[in-house]
Amino acid sequence: MSKNTLKPKILYGENDAALLTQQAAMLERAGYAVEKAEGRRGVEQALPRERYDLVILGHTLTKSDRHHLPYMAKKANQETRVLVLHASGRHHAVDAAIDSRQGEQAVLQAVEELLAAVPA
Repeated sequence: MSKNTLKPKILYGENDAALLTQQAAMLERAGYAVEKAEGRRGVEQALPRERYDLVILGHTLTKSDRHHLPYMAKKANQETRVLVLHASGRHHAVDAAIDSRQGEQAVLQAVEELLAAVPA
């Protein structure tokens, strides 16, 4: 992927539709291409359809979802980075976890750092 010509592709999953729309809009304003996925089922259905540079799992997903979905993301594409917006502990398939209450700038910084690590 040439970072000069293509926007990084992000899959963003949340259970709360309003929050999903709000967070996706924030990422799009920052210049990212974002596909929204509502709930665990939405994320599971999206993963095999597309190659994502980053999968973001929001804090409204259940603990079980935040545990299961990183495995699914890595199974779909080992090079996909996974960011969990919940500081609920470390998981070996998660590349970064932050507390979303740190605000937009913290989320955008984490996204930027993870995308910098995606192989070209």
